[in-house]
Amino acid sequence: MRNQSFVTEFVLLGLSQNPYVQKLMFAAFLFVYIATIGSNMLIVVTIVCTAKLLGSPMYFFLAFLSFVDVCFSSAITPKTIVDLVYERKSISFEGCMMQLFVEHFFGATEMIVLTAMAYDRYVAICKPLHYSSIMNRRLCGTLVGLAWAGGFLHSTIQIVFTLQLPFCGPNIIDHFMCDLFPLLHLACTDTHLFGLLVMTNSGSISIIVFFLLLVSYVFILLSVRAHSSEGQHKALSTCGSHITVVVLYFVPCILTYARPPTAFSFDKIIATFYTFLTPLLNPIIYTFRNREMKKAMGTIWKRLVLGSGEY
Repeated sequence: MRNQSFVTEFVLLGLSQNPYVQKLMFAAFLFVYIATIGSNMLIVVTIVCTAKLLGSPMYFFLAFLSFVDVCFSSAITPKTIVDLVYERKSISFEGCMMQLFVEHFFGATEMIVLTAMAYDRYVAICKPLHYSSIMNRRLCGTLVGLAWAGGFLHSTIQIVFTLQLPFCGPNIIDHFMCDLFPLLHLACTDTHLFGLLVMTNSGSISIIVFFLLLVSYVFILLSVRAHSSEGQHKALSTCGSHITVVVLYFVPCILTYARPPTAFSFDKIIATFYTFLTPLLNPIIYTFRNREMKKAMGTIWKRLVLGSGEY
């Protein structure tokens, strides 16, 4: 239940007050958003329309990751792009809470998906003979269900506690979106305990999961030594892409949430990276050196444009 609050809207200062810089950012962010949606949806469509890829757990999780990236980017980027056109950037209290909920929902869901993908690679490389029996459809579906449930639980905890905060005076957020720490600075109460909750619910979880993922890849790399040179190259290529995505996602989250709720000048730069760039880089990293994906994309393109080719 929402605590008593006199604030009905928040004013966002955005990334810059310079009109010329805002125009440049409008063009850049619009291009990034279109490229993000296009590239991620291309991966989803390619995998869904290619039976061979859809039947592989690795590509099944990749399609799900791309879909989550589309949703995560769409929760923040369109509003930011529109705000760059207007001098006064505002968002209603309800809109702010909704953006906060959706942002953390898809953010936590992506974290769990990346963990599931790491487990898939561990089984594929360390237990290849049992891969089919372990990574069956039931387990893959269960892991996706856990990702949705975990994201919902994490986001619900955040939003329930945020709604208990009273906002009775200042309503200017020095950011381009609604997030936990900027809102804490506006609350008309002592937010020390809530800041610790944020560090526990977001920061500590990010650190623990990131550490576990790194440990899992150490085991994978140790196991790869027993493979042939060709097998080593393929395993390292696949794991290299995943490790890159994990680092790009977790490091900004750790820098943002695993610290006391103090405003730093680089907060908005870090947020720009994981909200705009990471969802765009994910499909590029996963498909750049993946011959199967590039071949499947070529087949889909041929079928759509030329009306020929087989799935």
